[in-house]
Amino acid sequence: MRRVVFNQKGGVGKSTITCNLAAISAAAGRRTLVVDLDPQANSSRYLLGKAIDNLNRTLADFFEEMLSFRLFQSRPSSYIQPTPFANLDLMASHARMDELQGKLESRYKMYKLREALENLRDYDAIFMDTPPALNFFTRSALIAAETCLIPFDCDDFSRRALYALLENVREIQADHNPGLVVEGIVVNQFQARANLPRRLVDELIAEGLPVLDTFLSSSIKIRESHELALPMIHVDPNHKLSREFEALYGALRT
Repeated sequence: MRRVVFNQKGGVGKSTITCNLAAISAAAGRRTLVVDLDPQANSSRYLLGKAIDNLNRTLADFFEEMLSFRLFQSRPSSYIQPTPFANLDLMASHARMDELQGKLESRYKMYKLREALENLRDYDAIFMDTPPALNFFTRSALIAAETCLIPFDCDDFSRRALYALLENVREIQADHNPGLVVEGIVVNQFQARANLPRRLVDELIAEGLPVLDTFLSSSIKIRESHELALPMIHVDPNHKLSREFEALYGALRT
C-alpha cells in the first residue's frame, strides 16, 4: 500500500503523522518505507536524528539522476537508508531538492517516482511525506499513491484551505491517477475541551467530508518525541497520543 500524507498548509502535522504511522506499521512486523519529499526534511530528521547529516544518497540524487540520460540508471533501492527501527527504512530528503523542481517539472518527470516505488516490491507499506505546497514533489506523490490522508488542524484557516485541497486531489485523480482514494481527513492537535475545534469538526462531518473517527490530541509529548528522534510508540507506548496513533493506524486500509 502506497499512502501519501498531504496538505498544502504547513504546520498541520504531516511529518509527525507520516512517521508515527510508519513506526507502528514497522513495529507490527510489516516492511515499511518512508519517502520524504519535503526539502525541509522533517521526516528524515525525525527518523534518523543527527545521522541525516552524514547520508551519501538522498532523494535529491534520485531526482538528479532522472534529469540525466544515463544508459544504466541506479536501482531505486540504492537510495534507501535503514533507520534505527526494525522493518523501517527511509528515502531521505535534502534541501537540494528545492533547486531541482523547475527542471523536473519542465521535463515532465512526475511519473518517475511512481515507477520507482512500483519496483520496490519488498515493502508492505510505503508512507510519503509531502511539502506544504502543491508543487512537483507533491504531485509526484499523489500520482504515485494509492491512498491519501489529509491532516486537518482545527482552525478556520485550515478549514478554508481544505476545500481547495480536495479540488486539487480530484484534479490529480481525473488527470493522472484515477485509482487514488482519499482515505480520510485526520483531525490533528485536537483539544476536546475547546468549543471551536469540536464545532469545526462537526461542521465538516455535516458537510459529508470523510473525517476519520480517531482524533489526535494536542500534547507537549510530541515535541519531546521530535527532539529525541523517536516516534511516540518508542517514547511512551502507553501515552494517550501513542494509543491514538495506533487507533488511527488500525482504521486505515492495509
